[in-house]
Amino acid sequence: MANEDMKDFNAMLYDNKDMPKIQTITDQKSIEKYGGNTMYFAPPIDYDKIMKSVPRGKVITISQIRAYFAKLNGADFTEPITAGVFVSIAAWASYQRSANETPYWRTLKANGELNSKYPGGIETQKERLEEEGHSIIQKGRKNIKYYVKDYEDALFELV
Repeated sequence: MANEDMKDFNAMLYDNKDMPKIQTITDQKSIEKYGGNTMYFAPPIDYDKIMKSVPRGKVITISQIRAYFAKLNGADFTEPITAGVFVSIAAWASYQRSANETPYWRTLKANGELNSKYPGGIETQKERLEEEGHSIIQKGRKNIKYYVKDYEDALFELV
């Protein structure tokens, strides 16, 4: 996101944008890619609620959250683009508040990857996760990415 200091992320967090909603898709490539034609859209605040439920020492992936929302709402999948945007909104909204923090640093991208779009970028997320006992590893030479080592062992299960 750009110009984070100019935006009111807490207002965005509570703007449901006519969500939740379910949409039927007809594009064959998308149906094949996502494994179905029923797509769920969750509002930003729902991502924040899930992110707040992850306890210290545990992590969750955006993919887990998406799968949970789809299952809960009888859809084949949860729309991935808005999911990434709404997780970032939840992170920045927490950063802008002085109370009621959302531990956004515990929400990872696929395969345990850290999210450079969070407040403070990779360095801040890395520090927060290491404070909670996680080891961070670096992969790649040119396109360097950071991951929580053995993140699968620390995954928080949504029920």
